[in-house]
Amino acid sequence: MLQQTQVATVIDYYNRWMKTWPTLDDLASASLEEVNEKWSGLGYYSRGRRLQEGAKKVVTEFGGRMPRIAEELQKLLPGVGRYTAGAIASISYGQATGVVDGNVIRVLCRLRCIGANSGSPAVADKLWDLANHLVDPERPGDFNQAMMELGATVCTPKKPRCTECPLQSQCRAYEKVEADLTSAAANLTNRNLDPKSAAGDIEECAFKLKLIQFCCPRVPSDKNTGTAFK
Repeated sequence: MLQQTQVATVIDYYNRWMKTWPTLDDLASASLEEVNEKWSGLGYYSRGRRLQEGAKKVVTEFGGRMPRIAEELQKLLPGVGRYTAGAIASISYGQATGVVDGNVIRVLCRLRCIGANSGSPAVADKLWDLANHLVDPERPGDFNQAMMELGATVCTPKKPRCTECPLQSQCRAYEKVEADLTSAAANLTNRNLDPKSAAGDIEECAFKLKLIQFCCPRVPSDKNTGTAFK
């Protein structure tokens, strides 16, 4: 339900859904018309249909037991992609696997100062490798939810709250912007300003101040190839 839908919108739908079908068996025995009725207003109706299809498959083919590994969830259940499989496996079953959604992409790209296009398959695979490497094996579900929450509430697309970020000291993008600001200030101090150069200095400083507000260069960007994933 939360895919492409805000939490505030989902809460009432979720509570009504769980009250009507508290178990997989209950959902598997429901009709598609009933499912669509309860889903009405959420949009993307294929999500509700696939939930019921998945419930039927778990009940009829797996004896009511959900697959517990991300790879199996993605392979065996309709509509379950890589992110959903990783979220279910780590949060519900404790598998030490990472998750990568839009919020996590932003956090990882800023932490490692990655400017390459995160939409490309090669970069996406590297981000998944990085998420799998970083995940806490003792508390993978908590770690993944924390990464998503960090991107949603602190490391936001615009005006990130860097001073409140627990990862500020490890953020390469933040370090780069700070270094650029220091360098710009030094250059400005050392120059013999004339009217023409002064205008350029003011423009440069304004640009770099804007960068610090955004924490790092725009991510993703086809023009900015960024640095390594190390």
